Amino acid sequence: MKNEVVRIPVNGAHIEGALELPENPIGLVLFAHGSGSSRHSPRNNYVAGVLREHGVGTLLMDLLTPEEDRDYSRRFDIDLLTERLLDAARWIKEKPQTGSLPLGFFGASTGAAAALQAAAQDATISAVVSRGGRPDLAGVEALERVEAATLFLVGGHDYGVIELNEAAFADLRCEKRFSVIPGATHLFEEPGTLELVAKQAAKWFESHFRAYVPA
Repeated sequence: MKNEVVRIPVNGAHIEGALELPENPIGLVLFAHGSGSSRHSPRNNYVAGVLREHGVGTLLMDLLTPEEDRDYSRRFDIDLLTERLLDAARWIKEKPQTGSLPLGFFGASTGAAAALQAAAQDATISAVVSRGGRPDLAGVEALERVEAATLFLVGGHDYGVIELNEAAFADLRCEKRFSVIPGATHLFEEPGTLELVAKQAAKWFESHFRAYVPA
């Protein structure tokens, strides 16, 4: 297992991340966390650990600099988060050890909107997973342009968010799946629910990375 703390250049600044690669990775997933969270999120780190067990590399990062994160409104600036995610994807493609790997995005909360907007702009992205996300914030135009296979994971008791996900799901034109995790609320804190999220996400990325054919 290779792991390193990385600094990714973004428009005159740098964002930090944790890049971890299992032996012979089949792909790499970039995590876009939700508002008020960070790359140290225990939920995203748990999911990332399960992905690595399935041979998938992970990059957990803070899409905002510490200074930017102190401005609360920046956490909901989907366009800025999208730009940073695309910057990170370009940086990963330029690294010798990861440049040939198929890429995916895992987005939570507002990070899901950024992941989908980024996938709409980068047709090389193989797969996207949204966990308890706000994909509706990506906008109809972006949702209709997404080509990456997309999985929505929503808590069965996350009322209000379920309906927003259903509306966004209807706008997708790509291969897609909508999965409701029984008994789960927004943060998937109920026993066994985060494990279901991680297993479904790992299976989704694994199957689409193994089917990846470079252009």
